[in-house]
Amino acid sequence: MNFSHILNSKKTALSLILGVFLTFCACKTFAIQHEEHANEVKNAETEAFNPTTAILEHIGDSHYWHVVGETSIPLPVILYTDKGVEFFSSAAFHHGTEAHQGKFYTYKLVEDKIKAVDANGEVDKEASSHVYDFSITKNVLAMWIAGLLILIIFMSVASSYKKREGKAPKGLQSLVEPIIMFVRDEIARPNIGRGYQRYMPILLTIFFFIWMNNLLGLVPLFPGGANVTGNIMFTFVMSAIVMLVVNFSANKYYWKHIFLPDVPVWLYPIMIPVELIGVISRPFALMIRLYANISAGHIIVLSLISLIFIFKSIAVAPISILFVLFMDVLELLVAFLQAFIFTMLTALFIGTAVEDHH
Repeated sequence: MNFSHILNSKKTALSLILGVFLTFCACKTFAIQHEEHANEVKNAETEAFNPTTAILEHIGDSHYWHVVGETSIPLPVILYTDKGVEFFSSAAFHHGTEAHQGKFYTYKLVEDKIKAVDANGEVDKEASSHVYDFSITKNVLAMWIAGLLILIIFMSVASSYKKREGKAPKGLQSLVEPIIMFVRDEIARPNIGRGYQRYMPILLTIFFFIWMNNLLGLVPLFPGGANVTGNIMFTFVMSAIVMLVVNFSANKYYWKHIFLPDVPVWLYPIMIPVELIGVISRPFALMIRLYANISAGHIIVLSLISLIFIFKSIAVAPISILFVLFMDVLELLVAFLQAFIFTMLTALFIGTAVEDHH
């Protein structure tokens, strides 16, 4: 048996082990949540399990970091209002069951959104329109954790290069270097061409940041995780950054192609708006692709687990778990694939903007 076959076998075994672990944790989480839901309802025996609520709670953002069971970590709440700024802990809401009297308004969690309420506890739409939420939510904290992990990894690798200058890579350095070379040789150089070195920092940042968040995005399948890349605002900001980089890097030939395309003049009223729409539609496609693929994967996995509680039969569990195991292993591939596609298309868009005129 050759080395590559052994390596592939080990990778397959590792993926299966990780998939089994994620499947177990996902089932355990749904069991805990279903038990909590049953305890909160007076007639739990006749209350139907609502998979929609359970799934949306898992993939949505929150002002609490759920750990396990009824244990949650409250996160800081930062509100900017027309009367000033307010700071307090989300523990004041008691998991959304109580309102909190702030300095300027009374606040309450409504579907995990902070709203201003009146004396009767009803949402005050006029006051709520003056309240802007800049809180440190679960997704924000998860992004910080991903960024911190990337910093630790690359600072460690950079330190290894300084200490082992001129020597073969070792340890974490040997793991990260091939990935960096992959981004350089398979993404940046073919799609950007001459001058690709200038864009390597942002391409590496995009690739590793999305990949890290995708991997951590598998954590919502068990307690204590956050679904960052499945949040439309995250993908919107990433795509907006790509659009700014592309358009600020563009040369005169790129803008000439948009405003003075090589078509008859009478077609300009049609072609110019189409080209301008393309400037926006390309990053928009990046935003939707990443958001839809990551969210769909989590929803499918959680829906398969929900079948156990919907049918209330242990006979369904083996079939459901087998499908979930398959999806978990597939999600490991998707986590890398979506980071690769986002980075590759970013490099492709940059390449079209900086391409020399032929």
